[in-house]
Amino acid sequence: MNNILMKQKLEQFLLEDIGTNDLSATTIFPISDIGSAVFQAKETGTLAGLAIIQATYQLLDSDVHVTLFKKDGDDVITGEHIAKVTGPIQTILTGERVILNIIQRMSGIATMTKQVVQRLNNSDIQVCDTRKTTPGLRMFEKYAVTCGGGYNHRYGLYDGVMIKDNHIAFCGSIEKAVQKAREQLGPMVKIEVETESKEEVEAAVQAGCDVIMFDNQSPEVIFEWNKLVPETIITEASGNITLENIASYRDCGVNCISLGSLTHSVSSLDISLGGI
Repeated sequence: MNNILMKQKLEQFLLEDIGTNDLSATTIFPISDIGSAVFQAKETGTLAGLAIIQATYQLLDSDVHVTLFKKDGDDVITGEHIAKVTGPIQTILTGERVILNIIQRMSGIATMTKQVVQRLNNSDIQVCDTRKTTPGLRMFEKYAVTCGGGYNHRYGLYDGVMIKDNHIAFCGSIEKAVQKAREQLGPMVKIEVETESKEEVEAAVQAGCDVIMFDNQSPEVIFEWNKLVPETIITEASGNITLENIASYRDCGVNCISLGSLTHSVSSLDISLGGI
């Protein structure tokens, strides 16, 4: 993750939660009271976002010291200690919720991603995320996907062209849409076309796009359509692909499979902070 952007986001999250003051921590504990606490896994999963613990406490008080026992991408089992923090009790408690909210969410995403990668069981196919992320958390959620062994699709509308059904409808054809985009783009930007029929696949190939997505198709259909695409064009499967059915796409022949569920339909990994 970009450290500068991460700190900016954390500042916003802390301001949202603390406001003018943490009434609970500051009225009970003077800043001189020192203590220690541990972040502990309450269930088995894969970790992501541990740098947030250190970064958040540094924003609040440089006197808080953090020791990590795990790193991003590590598996953790119920009861394992993830990190230890020592410093002013007031600060430890003030930062607790923001930290837990983020690392629980990120670790849930990393856990799901690793499960999908393992269930697919094909190292020739990259498991990718989508733009179906939580507003404000995209940077964190997409990084978490990589911690689980997945890959990032485009980050936003600004770093890749994806020509979808409405672009094609308004433009008139796949060929026209690709041509118009190509005329205004530099050589470093890829153009992807979303296809829903054999005819659209053939049109996308003819148009010379860089990536073809087979949208909402069965593994059997994708396998056949993939034969129409030259090896110079990357192929992607997407739409209604889940942890439960991804194994059926193992031999469909695409380069990558994207799943919106990696970021929009996960359960947070249960992690707690407790004083010692």
